[in-house]
Amino acid sequence: MRWTVYILECADSTLYTGITTDLPRRITEHELGKGARYTSGRGPFLLVHQEFHINRAEASKREIIIKAMTRARKLALIQGVPKNEKDLAELLLVSMD
Repeated sequence: MRWTVYILECADSTLYTGITTDLPRRITEHELGKGARYTSGRGPFLLVHQEFHINRAEASKREIIIKAMTRARKLALIQGVPKNEKDLAELLLVSMD
């Protein structure tokens, strides 16, 4: 089973990060207000980033890392433009998955 770490841009321009094994289903759940509490009432959503991982443990670790990032770092990740050596290392790790 392949896990996806994803970032959604909400209608209010905030960013939401989550994991799933079925991205289209999960986005539909968010749109219907059945997703995470944070996304309730914040739609419509735009998928701005996704990464694939081989198991839940790796996806969860990456989700935690992304959630801890500042908004600026998340935007750099989304745009694929590293702002510093740490961001470059993270981007290289993602591209190897």
